[in-house]
Amino acid sequence: MASSSSKQVISFSSATPQIKSKTMSVPIESLEVQIESPVDFPSLNRNEMLLESLISAQELFPYFCMLNGPTYVELVKHFWVRAEIYDLKASQMEMEEKILIDPSLQGKTREEMGLEPFRQEEIRSSIMGLSVVISVDTIAGAIRRASEGRFVYGLNSKKSSWIPVVNRTLYHSVNKGRYKDMDMKAKVLLKIQNENLLPKGSGGDKSSLDHQVLT
Repeated sequence: MASSSSKQVISFSSATPQIKSKTMSVPIESLEVQIESPVDFPSLNRNEMLLESLISAQELFPYFCMLNGPTYVELVKHFWVRAEIYDLKASQMEMEEKILIDPSLQGKTREEMGLEPFRQEEIRSSIMGLSVVISVDTIAGAIRRASEGRFVYGLNSKKSSWIPVVNRTLYHSVNKGRYKDMDMKAKVLLKIQNENLLPKGSGGDKSSLDHQVLT
């Protein structure tokens, strides 16, 4: 996968290949990979759905171009059945294990313990014996977008200051509306979001406040 920067997009270990144990008991053949659908912006333009300026403002065109490429379903499945999250808690446990083995390391930094510094959360797995690490920077590099911005988890749907903004933007009203109250442009954006940015899988058109703010 190419990147606009000199950074390596996906980290592969050069160590001796090792088969990583599965981290989930779900049979691999039962997994269903959600494949994002390409978005035909020229066709939308011809139907007066002018969304390109919005996509351009978010610097997401490289991502939508990627959707025209192939999806390697079996590789995705093999990756996820062996995936685990490496976060701050995991990094602390890693240090504690080092101290249990060698108590003289108590009070030492990660670097002094011979460990890599903790930079950000990662998804760690392996494919065909090769270690694979994916982070936010990995994803940003793959879609050629700056790794920045923020996401607020668990917006309160009754007290959030975003509610008036959502209502005016999606429903053109100060009151909460429903899917049928959206104009066609908002419906198309919601469909793109649900199929390409935050895939929901099967289900209706009802979205959480988090999803509505993103739209």
